[in-house]
Amino acid sequence: MFGLFKKTSEIDKLQKTYEKLMKEWHALSTTNRAESDKKYAEAQKIQERIEQLQK
Repeated sequence: MFGLFKKTSEIDKLQKTYEKLMKEWHALSTTNRAESDKKYAEAQKIQERIEQLQK
């Protein structure tokens, strides 16, 4: 109830996006290697951004 008005931080948003991209990457890894590689590269960029924000 009290978490209803809690704002999510930028790190939380990026973490959710990262997890979503990794799921998509895993699903594509068996069917479309080129798209899979694009998703993985995008996820890595987000992971680097998360690490920068945590410092």
